[in-house]
Amino acid sequence: MATEARITRHPVLPPLSDNWVKFTFNGREMIGRKGEMVSSAVFAGGEHVFGHHHKDGGPQGLFCANGQCSQCTLIIDGIPLKSCIIPLEEGMVVQSVEGLPSLGDIDPPEVKAPERLETDVLIIGAGPSGISAAMELGRSGYRVVLVDDKDRLGGKLVLQTHKFFGSEQDCRAGVRGTEIASIIAGELKEFQSVDVWLESVVLAVFSDGTLGVRRPDGYKIVKPRQLLVAAGAREKSLPFPGCTLPGVYGAGAFQTLVNRDQIRCSERVFVLGGGNVGLIGAYHAIQAGMTVVGLAEGMDRCGGYKVHADKIARLGVPIYTRHTVLAAHGRESIESVTISAVDENFKPIPGTEKNFKVDTLLVAVGLSSVNEFHAKAVEFGIPSMLTGDSEEIAEASAAMFSGKICGRKIANSLRGETVEIPADWLEKAEVLKSPGGAVSEYRESKQHEGVFPVIHCLQEIPCNPCMTICPKGLIITSGHPVKGLPQYSGGCIGCRKCVAICPGLAITLVDYRKKSEFPTVTVPWELGDWVVEKGQTVTVTEWEGETIGTGTVISLKAAPGFPSTMLLDLEVHRSIANRVAGVRVQKSEVTAPEKTVPELPVADSAIVCRCERVTAGEIRQLLREGVRDMNELKARSRAGFGACGGKTCEILIPRIIRSEGIDPDEITDFTKRPLFAETRLGIFCGREEDE
Repeated sequence: MATEARITRHPVLPPLSDNWVKFTFNGREMIGRKGEMVSSAVFAGGEHVFGHHHKDGGPQGLFCANGQCSQCTLIIDGIPLKSCIIPLEEGMVVQSVEGLPSLGDIDPPEVKAPERLETDVLIIGAGPSGISAAMELGRSGYRVVLVDDKDRLGGKLVLQTHKFFGSEQDCRAGVRGTEIASIIAGELKEFQSVDVWLESVVLAVFSDGTLGVRRPDGYKIVKPRQLLVAAGAREKSLPFPGCTLPGVYGAGAFQTLVNRDQIRCSERVFVLGGGNVGLIGAYHAIQAGMTVVGLAEGMDRCGGYKVHADKIARLGVPIYTRHTVLAAHGRESIESVTISAVDENFKPIPGTEKNFKVDTLLVAVGLSSVNEFHAKAVEFGIPSMLTGDSEEIAEASAAMFSGKICGRKIANSLRGETVEIPADWLEKAEVLKSPGGAVSEYRESKQHEGVFPVIHCLQEIPCNPCMTICPKGLIITSGHPVKGLPQYSGGCIGCRKCVAICPGLAITLVDYRKKSEFPTVTVPWELGDWVVEKGQTVTVTEWEGETIGTGTVISLKAAPGFPSTMLLDLEVHRSIANRVAGVRVQKSEVTAPEKTVPELPVADSAIVCRCERVTAGEIRQLLREGVRDMNELKARSRAGFGACGGKTCEILIPRIIRSEGIDPDEITDFTKRPLFAETRLGIFCGREEDE
C-alpha cells in the first residue's frame, strides 16, 4: 500500500514496517503508518498545504517538523494540534486550518491530579549529551529523570545516516549516527536508577524549585536537586519574500521526513547555507534519489567541513559561494527560488540574479541553543547546568563528551566528594568542538605502481578513523593525533578498510598491479547498487568536483564489516587515476538556472513572525516610530504572540534592529512565556478528593 511519496529503497536505511492505517484529511481517505507523525502521513499523501492563515490567506505547511513552530497545525479529531508531534492512529479525522478554526463542544479530558515527585537530577533532552550524562550519573547510583518530547531516544542522531567524525575510540567515529543512537539507547537500559520519560515535554520552571512536565499519562511536578539542560538547538531561519511558502523548511525538517519517516518529500531541492547541516542535508537528498540543483553560501567558502562540500560537488551539486536567496516564488507552494551574489557587506549585487525551478528550499543558516530553562532556573536559584548544543553548538561527537563531563561534575556537586574527571576528557571535548582548520594545497601522488591509498582530505578536522583502522598503521599524522592531516607512509596491502571507514568519503585506493595502463580505482559508494551497473561508463571527478574524464565500472560490492557502505571499482586511464575522487551522478543540465528571473517582491514583505504573519516592514516601521521595548512591539504588531511562543521571530527581530542601526542596549527584551509548549488547560485541572 506504499505511495509514490514513500522511499521504497534507500542505500543506508532499512525499510520501515508496513503497519498501515486509514485516516481522512479534509474528507479524503488516506493511508499512513501507524505511529508516524500525522504531518508525515499527510505529506506522504500528497498534501503539502496544511491550511491558510486567517490574516492574509497565505498558505501554510510543514516548517520545522520538531514541535518548535506552529506551521503544521491541523484539526485532529476536533482539536487544533501540532501535527508533527501527534502519532497517527486508525480512523483519525484530520482537517486543515482555514482561517480561525471554529471548534465544537469538546469534553474536558479526564486527568489525574498532578503527581509530585523528587529526584536527584532532571535532564531535559535525550540526545547524545543527555544520554551520556544520564549514564555517568546512573553509574554513580543517582536517581535521574530523563525527559524527551520524541518517541525514541537519540535526539538528532536518529536523523543522521552519515558516518561520524572524531575519534574511533572515544566517540565511535566511522559509525553512522542512526547506529550510535541504537547503541547508546541500549547501554542506557543498564542503569536502573535512570527513569526515561519519552513523549514528554517540560513546560515550565517555577520559583519553588520545581518543573512542570506534561506526560502522556498526565501532568507531573518534579523537584530535582539539580537540573541539566541538554535540549539541543533549534534551527535559525531567514526572512525573505516567500519564506513561509510550503516547501520552504529547515534542513532538520527535511532530514526528519527523509531519514526518519522515509518520505520522498521532493524532486528538486535548493539548499541555503553551507555549514555541515546544509551540506549533509544536500547529500541525504541525493541518497534518497532527489536532485539538488544548487547550494548557496554567503561566505567565501562553506563553513562546514571541506570533505562534506567536496563530496556533494563531486556528485554534481553546484556550490554558489558569496550568494544568498532573494526570494521564493509560488502560489500555494514554492515553485522557484532566486539567488544573487552579495558584496563584502552581504548586500545583493544587481544583475547577478539566478532563478532555479524547485519544489523545496532547505534553510540551513545556523542553529540557536535551546537554553531557556537554564536561564529561568538560574533566575530562581535552582542549580542548573548546560550541556551539548544547549551550551555550545558543535558536532554530536563533542556533545557526547560534554554530557559525560557534566554528568561527573553533577555527581561531584551532589555528593560533596570527588568523582574523577579524566584530564584528557576535557582536552578531547575541546578538540571535538573545533571547527575545520586551514585548507592545505593538494599534491598529486607521483606513485604509478603497486597499490596505495590516495587521501583527498585537505583540511584539519577532528577525525582519525583512517589512522586507527589500518591493520599496518600506514596512515599517520605529523600533527595532532585526532585532528592532524592524515598522510600515507607506504607499504599498503590493499585491504581497502580506510576507503570504507572514512566519514568524509575522502579516500580512494589505486591499484596498478593488474593493469599499469588502466589501473583500478576504488571509491566509497553510499548511493545504492541501482545507480550504477557493471560495464557502465561513468564521469569521474577530482577532489573538488571538477570533471577529469571517464571510467568503466568493474564491480560494486558491499564493504565487509561496514554496514551500508559499498566499494565501487573503476577502470580508468593512468593519467587521471591518482586524481579520481568520485563519480558525478547529476548532469549539469538538471542543475542549470532558468533563462529568466521573475520579478522580485519588495523585501519588506518578508514575513518575520510566521504565526501572526507580521512582516519585516511592519517591524521596521515600529522601530522607526521609536519602539524599543519588545513587549510593546509585541502588543502593537502581534509578533511573538503566536502558538510557537516566539521561538522563530525572537531570533529574527534582532537582525532587523541591527540593520536599522539601533544599539541593542536600547532594547528591552521580550518577557518570557511561562509555558514552553502550548498545552490544553484541562491537563492542569486534575483534583485530589478530600478525605
